[in-house]
Amino acid sequence: MASWNFRCLTQTIGVAALVIVAFATPTQAVTDADPDLPIYQTPQRTTPRARIGGTLRGSEGEDPAISALVPDHVGITVKQHPALNWFLSKHTSLPIRFTLIDERSIRALVERSMPSPHQAGVHAVKLEDLGFALQPNVQYRWYISVIKDPDAPSHDIVTGGMIERCEFSECSILGATTTCTRDAVMDNAGKGFWYDAMACLCELIETNPADTGLRKQRAALLRQVGLHDVADWDLAQSHARQR
Repeated sequence: MASWNFRCLTQTIGVAALVIVAFATPTQAVTDADPDLPIYQTPQRTTPRARIGGTLRGSEGEDPAISALVPDHVGITVKQHPALNWFLSKHTSLPIRFTLIDERSIRALVERSMPSPHQAGVHAVKLEDLGFALQPNVQYRWYISVIKDPDAPSHDIVTGGMIERCEFSECSILGATTTCTRDAVMDNAGKGFWYDAMACLCELIETNPADTGLRKQRAALLRQVGLHDVADWDLAQSHARQR
């Protein structure tokens, strides 16, 4: 059943092959020159539409909306076991499944059922918890699927993105850091390491949920890659905590 569901998923969405060769100037989406906000530097050559989903509009019904917190191209990481962050618009009791594939495979490398989160917000899939390590210079696509009907995979609510790990020595030359601090968020975003910057920022927010500055930083990054609805939600949470 798992492999059948995976085939339906890839037939419905498709798997893109993207190429990244260098890093370019900071993203054109930045509109706020606040020096306290991170600026994500996008890879120079990307093929668009690497992200699945991304909008929360039309989610006022019973079904939740989900969104992978990723750019619309292959995101880069220095880590073997990165955290993959995603957003859930409302609590759901529907089953949730995580799927990971790579460009070399026709079968899922990882396909696991996940516990349904108890509340709306940002959540993470930690590859270390799943016992899976990314190989360097391999592009992977990952999906979060909310299963509405196990017998009808086309009805699944799906989001996802793409990720590639670079060799540690290569990443170090480009300025990647594996620590998780506010400075590391700024540095990794500015050097193009999306997954490391976002995962660290989400971790800092989880530890310091009342820190509105951290939420503003996350909202800024999300806006830079077109995830305006999730950014608006984050800022609303920040304002609610200030009241």
